[in-house]
Amino acid sequence: MPGVESLDGPNRENPAGWNSFYPHACDVDHMTVEPTPAATNPVADAYPPPEIAARVCKVGLAKVTTSVPTMIALAVLAGAFISLGALFYTVTITTGKSGPALPFGLLRVAGGVTFSLGLVLVVVGGAELFTGNNLIAMAWAVGCVQTRQVVRNWVWVYLGNLLGAGGTAVLVLLAGVQTLADGAVGETMVQIARSKIALDPVSAFARGILCNVLVCLAVWLCMGARSVADKILAIVFPITAFVACGFEHSVANMFFLPLGIALAAGGVAPLSVMDAVTNLLLVTIGNIIGGTVLVALVYWFVYLRTEPVS
Repeated sequence: MPGVESLDGPNRENPAGWNSFYPHACDVDHMTVEPTPAATNPVADAYPPPEIAARVCKVGLAKVTTSVPTMIALAVLAGAFISLGALFYTVTITTGKSGPALPFGLLRVAGGVTFSLGLVLVVVGGAELFTGNNLIAMAWAVGCVQTRQVVRNWVWVYLGNLLGAGGTAVLVLLAGVQTLADGAVGETMVQIARSKIALDPVSAFARGILCNVLVCLAVWLCMGARSVADKILAIVFPITAFVACGFEHSVANMFFLPLGIALAAGGVAPLSVMDAVTNLLLVTIGNIIGGTVLVALVYWFVYLRTEPVS
Protein backbone atom coordinates (compact mmCIF):
# COMPACT_ATOMS: atom_id res chain seq x y z
CA MET A 1 0.00 0.00 0.00
CA PRO A 2 1.66 3.24 -1.11
CA GLY A 3 2.57 5.47 1.82
CA VAL A 4 0.88 3.30 4.46
CA GLU A 5 2.91 0.94 6.58
CA SER A 6 0.15 -1.07 8.21
CA LEU A 7 -3.58 -1.12 8.78
CA ASP A 8 -3.95 -3.43 11.73
CA GLY A 9 -7.14 -4.54 13.41
CA PRO A 10 -10.41 -6.19 12.44
CA ASN A 11 -12.41 -5.02 9.46
CA ARG A 12 -15.64 -3.37 10.63
CA GLU A 13 -17.54 -3.94 7.41
CA ASN A 14 -16.87 -4.44 3.73
CA PRO A 15 -20.17 -3.99 1.91
CA ALA A 16 -18.85 -2.57 -1.34
CA GLY A 17 -16.32 -5.28 -2.05
CA TRP A 18 -13.43 -2.87 -2.43
CA ASN A 19 -11.40 -4.59 0.28
CA SER A 20 -11.62 -8.21 -0.72
CA PHE A 21 -7.82 -8.32 -0.87
CA TYR A 22 -7.12 -6.43 2.37
CA PRO A 23 -9.47 -7.38 5.20
CA HIS A 24 -7.79 -5.12 7.77
CA ALA A 25 -7.85 -1.89 5.80
CA CYS A 26 -10.64 -0.04 7.55
CA ASP A 27 -9.36 -0.02 11.11
CA VAL A 28 -8.52 3.67 10.83
CA ASP A 29 -7.65 3.94 14.51
CA HIS A 30 -4.53 1.89 13.84
CA MET A 31 -3.48 3.42 10.53
CA THR A 32 0.19 4.33 10.57
CA VAL A 33 2.30 6.01 7.95
CA GLU A 34 5.89 5.71 6.98
CA PRO A 35 8.17 8.25 8.71
CA THR A 36 8.78 11.31 6.60
CA PRO A 37 10.99 14.34 7.13
CA ALA A 38 7.87 16.51 7.50
CA ALA A 39 6.70 14.47 10.48
CA THR A 40 9.84 15.07 12.54
CA ASN A 41 8.62 18.44 13.79
CA PRO A 42 4.93 18.00 14.65
CA VAL A 43 4.58 21.55 15.95
CA ALA A 44 5.65 23.36 12.79
CA ASP A 45 4.90 20.92 9.99
CA ALA A 46 1.68 19.74 8.42
CA TYR A 47 0.57 16.11 8.40
CA PRO A 48 1.99 14.29 5.34
CA PRO A 49 -0.53 13.25 2.64
CA PRO A 50 -0.67 9.53 3.62
CA GLU A 51 -1.59 10.54 7.16
CA ILE A 52 -4.15 13.01 5.85
CA ALA A 53 -5.77 10.14 3.96
CA ALA A 54 -5.99 8.07 7.15
CA ARG A 55 -7.46 11.03 9.05
CA VAL A 56 -10.07 11.62 6.32
CA CYS A 57 -11.19 7.99 6.67
CA LYS A 58 -11.42 8.30 10.44
CA VAL A 59 -13.47 11.49 10.20
CA GLY A 60 -15.68 9.92 7.53
CA LEU A 61 -16.47 7.00 9.84
CA ALA A 62 -17.38 9.42 12.62
CA LYS A 63 -19.64 11.44 10.31
CA VAL A 64 -21.74 8.50 9.12
CA THR A 65 -22.26 7.26 12.68
CA THR A 66 -23.49 10.63 13.97
CA SER A 67 -27.11 10.63 15.16
CA VAL A 68 -29.64 12.11 12.73
CA PRO A 69 -30.75 15.02 14.99
CA THR A 70 -27.13 16.08 15.52
CA MET A 71 -26.38 15.63 11.82
CA ILE A 72 -29.32 17.82 10.81
CA ALA A 73 -28.49 20.53 13.36
CA LEU A 74 -24.88 20.71 12.15
CA ALA A 75 -26.06 20.71 8.52
CA VAL A 76 -28.41 23.64 9.18
CA LEU A 77 -25.47 25.52 10.66
CA ALA A 78 -23.34 24.77 7.60
CA GLY A 79 -26.08 26.03 5.27
CA ALA A 80 -26.27 29.23 7.28
CA PHE A 81 -22.47 29.61 7.39
CA ILE A 82 -22.09 29.24 3.62
CA SER A 83 -24.96 31.69 3.14
CA LEU A 84 -23.21 34.27 5.31
CA GLY A 85 -20.10 33.88 3.19
CA ALA A 86 -22.25 34.24 0.06
CA LEU A 87 -23.86 37.38 1.47
CA PHE A 88 -20.44 38.83 2.30
CA TYR A 89 -19.38 38.06 -1.28
CA THR A 90 -22.49 39.75 -2.71
CA VAL A 91 -21.94 42.97 -0.78
CA THR A 92 -18.23 42.96 -1.69
CA ILE A 93 -18.74 42.72 -5.47
CA THR A 94 -21.56 45.27 -5.53
CA THR A 95 -20.15 48.32 -7.31
CA GLY A 96 -23.08 50.67 -6.77
CA LYS A 97 -24.43 53.19 -9.23
CA SER A 98 -21.04 54.71 -10.08
CA GLY A 99 -19.68 51.63 -11.82
CA PRO A 100 -16.83 49.24 -10.98
CA ALA A 101 -14.18 50.53 -8.60
CA LEU A 102 -11.83 47.61 -9.30
CA PRO A 103 -10.89 45.71 -12.46
CA PHE A 104 -12.90 42.54 -13.08
CA GLY A 105 -10.22 40.11 -11.87
CA LEU A 106 -9.41 41.97 -8.67
CA LEU A 107 -13.11 42.34 -7.87
CA ARG A 108 -13.60 38.59 -8.27
CA VAL A 109 -10.59 37.85 -6.08
CA ALA A 110 -11.89 40.18 -3.39
CA GLY A 111 -15.25 38.44 -3.58
CA GLY A 112 -13.60 35.03 -3.35
CA VAL A 113 -11.65 35.97 -0.24
CA THR A 114 -14.80 37.18 1.49
CA PHE A 115 -16.77 34.10 0.40
CA SER A 116 -14.11 31.99 2.15
CA LEU A 117 -15.74 33.07 5.42
CA GLY A 118 -18.37 30.37 4.85
CA LEU A 119 -16.00 27.41 4.77
CA VAL A 120 -13.88 28.88 7.57
CA LEU A 121 -16.97 28.88 9.79
CA VAL A 122 -17.83 25.34 8.72
CA VAL A 123 -14.37 23.87 9.32
CA VAL A 124 -13.28 25.83 12.39
CA GLY A 125 -16.71 26.22 13.97
CA GLY A 126 -17.75 22.65 13.23
CA ALA A 127 -20.64 21.87 10.87
CA GLU A 128 -21.78 19.35 8.25
CA LEU A 129 -21.44 20.58 4.67
CA PHE A 130 -22.73 18.39 1.84
CA THR A 131 -19.97 19.24 -0.60
CA GLY A 132 -17.18 18.63 1.91
CA ASN A 133 -18.82 15.40 3.03
CA ASN A 134 -18.28 13.99 -0.46
CA LEU A 135 -14.83 13.05 0.89
CA ILE A 136 -16.60 10.29 2.85
CA ALA A 137 -16.26 8.36 -0.41
CA MET A 138 -12.68 7.65 0.61
CA ALA A 139 -13.81 5.82 3.76
CA TRP A 140 -16.36 3.97 1.61
CA ALA A 141 -13.68 2.89 -0.87
CA VAL A 142 -11.51 1.59 1.97
CA GLY A 143 -14.50 -0.35 3.30
CA CYS A 144 -15.02 1.49 6.58
CA VAL A 145 -18.58 2.52 5.82
CA GLN A 146 -21.51 1.07 3.94
CA THR A 147 -23.13 2.60 0.88
CA ARG A 148 -26.39 3.14 2.77
CA GLN A 149 -24.50 5.04 5.49
CA VAL A 150 -22.97 7.38 2.93
CA VAL A 151 -26.32 7.98 1.25
CA ARG A 152 -28.00 8.55 4.64
CA ASN A 153 -25.41 11.16 5.58
CA TRP A 154 -25.58 12.94 2.24
CA VAL A 155 -29.39 13.08 2.17
CA TRP A 156 -29.80 14.43 5.70
CA VAL A 157 -26.92 16.87 5.36
CA TYR A 158 -28.20 18.12 1.99
CA LEU A 159 -31.66 18.74 3.43
CA GLY A 160 -30.17 20.43 6.49
CA ASN A 161 -27.99 22.66 4.29
CA LEU A 162 -31.08 23.57 2.26
CA LEU A 163 -32.97 24.51 5.42
CA GLY A 164 -30.09 26.57 6.77
CA ALA A 165 -29.52 28.40 3.49
CA GLY A 166 -33.23 29.06 2.94
CA GLY A 167 -33.69 30.30 6.49
CA THR A 168 -30.73 32.64 6.13
CA ALA A 169 -32.16 34.00 2.87
CA VAL A 170 -35.42 34.82 4.70
CA LEU A 171 -33.52 36.60 7.49
CA VAL A 172 -31.52 38.61 4.95
CA LEU A 173 -34.73 39.78 3.28
CA LEU A 174 -36.28 40.68 6.64
CA ALA A 175 -33.14 42.59 7.58
CA GLY A 176 -33.37 44.63 4.39
CA VAL A 177 -29.79 43.96 3.30
CA GLN A 178 -30.99 44.21 -0.30
CA THR A 179 -31.60 47.95 0.19
CA LEU A 180 -27.94 48.75 0.89
CA ALA A 181 -26.20 51.14 -1.53
CA ASP A 182 -29.56 52.53 -2.67
CA GLY A 183 -30.75 49.07 -3.68
CA ALA A 184 -27.60 48.13 -5.60
CA VAL A 185 -27.02 45.10 -3.35
CA GLY A 186 -30.50 43.82 -4.18
CA GLU A 187 -29.82 44.27 -7.88
CA THR A 188 -26.61 42.27 -7.49
CA MET A 189 -28.53 39.48 -5.74
CA VAL A 190 -30.98 39.24 -8.63
CA GLN A 191 -28.18 39.44 -11.18
CA ILE A 192 -26.29 36.57 -9.52
CA ALA A 193 -29.38 34.34 -9.48
CA ARG A 194 -30.26 35.24 -13.07
CA SER A 195 -26.76 34.42 -14.32
CA LYS A 196 -26.89 31.01 -12.62
CA ILE A 197 -30.29 30.14 -14.07
CA ALA A 198 -29.11 31.25 -17.53
CA LEU A 199 -26.29 28.69 -17.60
CA ASP A 200 -26.74 25.90 -20.11
CA PRO A 201 -26.90 22.39 -18.57
CA VAL A 202 -23.40 21.36 -19.64
CA SER A 203 -21.82 24.51 -18.19
CA ALA A 204 -23.71 24.19 -14.90
CA PHE A 205 -22.68 20.54 -14.59
CA ALA A 206 -19.02 21.17 -15.47
CA ARG A 207 -18.78 24.17 -13.15
CA GLY A 208 -20.23 22.03 -10.36
CA ILE A 209 -17.49 19.45 -10.90
CA LEU A 210 -14.69 22.02 -10.87
CA CYS A 211 -16.13 23.78 -7.84
CA ASN A 212 -16.16 20.76 -5.59
CA VAL A 213 -12.73 19.66 -6.70
CA LEU A 214 -11.45 22.90 -5.16
CA VAL A 215 -13.75 22.73 -2.11
CA CYS A 216 -12.71 19.16 -1.29
CA LEU A 217 -9.06 20.04 -1.87
CA ALA A 218 -9.51 22.87 0.63
CA VAL A 219 -10.95 20.41 3.16
CA TRP A 220 -8.15 17.94 2.36
CA LEU A 221 -5.55 20.63 3.08
CA CYS A 222 -7.34 21.47 6.34
CA MET A 223 -6.94 17.86 7.42
CA GLY A 224 -3.19 18.39 7.13
CA ALA A 225 -3.24 21.53 9.26
CA ARG A 226 -2.25 21.64 12.92
CA SER A 227 -3.65 25.05 13.92
CA VAL A 228 -6.63 27.30 13.24
CA ALA A 229 -4.40 29.72 11.33
CA ASP A 230 -3.18 26.85 9.13
CA LYS A 231 -6.75 25.83 8.37
CA ILE A 232 -7.83 29.35 7.42
CA LEU A 233 -4.86 29.78 5.11
CA ALA A 234 -5.53 26.37 3.54
CA ILE A 235 -9.13 27.38 2.84
CA VAL A 236 -8.66 30.85 1.38
CA PHE A 237 -6.77 30.06 -1.83
CA PRO A 238 -8.88 27.15 -3.20
CA ILE A 239 -12.16 28.86 -2.30
CA THR A 240 -11.05 32.18 -3.75
CA ALA A 241 -10.08 30.34 -6.94
CA PHE A 242 -13.47 28.66 -7.41
CA VAL A 243 -15.38 31.89 -6.73
CA ALA A 244 -13.16 34.00 -8.98
CA CYS A 245 -13.54 31.46 -11.80
CA GLY A 246 -17.34 31.41 -11.50
CA PHE A 247 -17.74 27.76 -10.55
CA GLU A 248 -21.00 26.50 -9.05
CA HIS A 249 -21.51 25.43 -5.44
CA SER A 250 -24.82 23.71 -4.67
CA VAL A 251 -25.16 24.94 -1.08
CA ALA A 252 -24.32 28.53 -2.04
CA ASN A 253 -26.96 28.27 -4.77
CA MET A 254 -29.49 27.21 -2.11
CA PHE A 255 -29.04 30.77 -0.83
CA PHE A 256 -28.53 32.72 -4.05
CA LEU A 257 -31.44 31.25 -6.04
CA PRO A 258 -34.32 31.68 -3.54
CA LEU A 259 -33.05 35.16 -2.71
CA GLY A 260 -32.98 36.20 -6.36
CA ILE A 261 -36.36 34.63 -7.07
CA ALA A 262 -37.96 36.46 -4.14
CA LEU A 263 -36.49 39.82 -5.11
CA ALA A 264 -37.38 39.46 -8.79
CA ALA A 265 -40.96 38.32 -8.10
CA GLY A 266 -43.47 40.85 -9.35
CA GLY A 267 -40.87 42.56 -11.54
CA VAL A 268 -40.76 42.82 -15.29
CA ALA A 269 -38.56 39.71 -15.57
CA PRO A 270 -39.31 37.21 -12.76
CA LEU A 271 -37.06 34.19 -12.36
CA SER A 272 -38.32 30.68 -13.05
CA VAL A 273 -38.50 28.35 -10.07
CA MET A 274 -38.21 25.28 -12.33
CA ASP A 275 -35.08 26.66 -13.98
CA ALA A 276 -33.62 27.27 -10.52
CA VAL A 277 -34.39 23.69 -9.46
CA THR A 278 -32.81 22.37 -12.67
CA ASN A 279 -29.67 24.40 -12.00
CA LEU A 280 -29.47 23.13 -8.44
CA LEU A 281 -29.83 19.49 -9.52
CA LEU A 282 -27.17 19.75 -12.23
CA VAL A 283 -24.75 21.56 -9.94
CA THR A 284 -25.35 19.03 -7.15
CA ILE A 285 -24.56 16.10 -9.45
CA GLY A 286 -21.45 17.91 -10.65
CA ASN A 287 -20.37 18.59 -7.06
CA ILE A 288 -20.74 14.90 -6.19
CA ILE A 289 -18.62 13.78 -9.14
CA GLY A 290 -15.96 16.41 -8.50
CA GLY A 291 -15.66 15.65 -4.80
CA THR A 292 -15.95 11.86 -4.87
CA VAL A 293 -14.35 10.76 -8.12
CA LEU A 294 -11.75 13.46 -8.74
CA VAL A 295 -10.61 13.97 -5.16
CA ALA A 296 -11.68 11.26 -2.68
CA LEU A 297 -11.26 8.23 -4.95
CA VAL A 298 -8.08 9.56 -6.54
CA TYR A 299 -6.44 10.00 -3.13
CA TRP A 300 -7.77 6.59 -2.07
CA PHE A 301 -6.11 5.09 -5.15
CA VAL A 302 -2.81 6.83 -4.40
CA TYR A 303 -2.54 6.29 -0.64
CA LEU A 304 -4.98 3.68 0.66
CA ARG A 305 -5.52 1.00 -1.94
CA THR A 306 -3.87 -2.39 -1.50
CA GLU A 307 -2.52 -4.41 -4.37
CA PRO A 308 -4.01 -7.94 -4.67
CA VAL A 309 -1.81 -10.66 -3.27
CA SER A 310 -0.65 -12.83 -6.16
